[in-house]
Amino acid sequence: MTFMIFVAITLILVFVMVYRKNTGDSVYKYIIKNATNLYDQYAPFSFKVVRDKVKDLGQEYTPRQYALQIALFAVGASVISYLYFYNLVISIFYAVCAVMIIPYLTYLRCKRLYSEFIFEQIQVYTTNTIMEFATTQSFVKALEGVYESGVLEEPVLSDVKMMIDLAYANGTINQSLEYMNSKYDFYIVKNMHQLFLQITNEGSKDAGASLENMSLDIDMLVENVYRDRIDRATFHKKFLQFGIILYLMVMLIQVLLGIETYVAMLDTWWVVLLLHGIILLNTYFLLSGEKYYNEDVGAE
Repeated sequence: MTFMIFVAITLILVFVMVYRKNTGDSVYKYIIKNATNLYDQYAPFSFKVVRDKVKDLGQEYTPRQYALQIALFAVGASVISYLYFYNLVISIFYAVCAVMIIPYLTYLRCKRLYSEFIFEQIQVYTTNTIMEFATTQSFVKALEGVYESGVLEEPVLSDVKMMIDLAYANGTINQSLEYMNSKYDFYIVKNMHQLFLQITNEGSKDAGASLENMSLDIDMLVENVYRDRIDRATFHKKFLQFGIILYLMVMLIQVLLGIETYVAMLDTWWVVLLLHGIILLNTYFLLSGEKYYNEDVGAE
């Protein structure tokens, strides 16, 4: 009890100090601003680029949504852990740990949204390049047409411009194709480039039919990808529900044993250790599922 009073007084003092130090803005805005500055200072450069693109796409969480997420994680973790240990100190510890997981989940979500955006841009790039080539009969001219059409966004737009510059600088399209293949490891990109290389170097009487078949392959791939995203989103919801149910299985144990018997068992160290292990195992299970859902987006 004395320790909990000390913790409560410490939190109140911190709140008062922050409020008095920052009278111009609300304490909430002050905390959010400083947390953002700290993140920008130490976050990996690549992830900064990814998150900036997510913001440009308008899919970044608002401060209100982040605050709601923090509250949900903190309350959920504290309630679940209290049902396990009936100890307020342990509940606070798990609440803090749950909030600390949020940046990792944000990282996974942004990577997924960025990967989906890149795939959509690659679809636009390949489809429009094929259509432009049907008119110009020149791969470089086709690239220029796609670049100037305004259908592409960064970073694919700059990469197409680099392909054009490399083609004019070297007099061939070989370096341009190698550059794009190394940047975007999609088989539709490599297959299309290989076909254009063959047409450019060797010529092809049935180039129109080959390009039309490739366009159909791209359309089929895109349809499968979007269908896969819908299925994965549905499975993801069920997965989260199952994960939460696993946490709450301790309530079933308490019903079977009785609350008094269960609380008495908490005086045994190995029982407490086993309960911590169950929470950690369930958490690892959920995080592994989140990692799979957000990283393996099934583009190809």
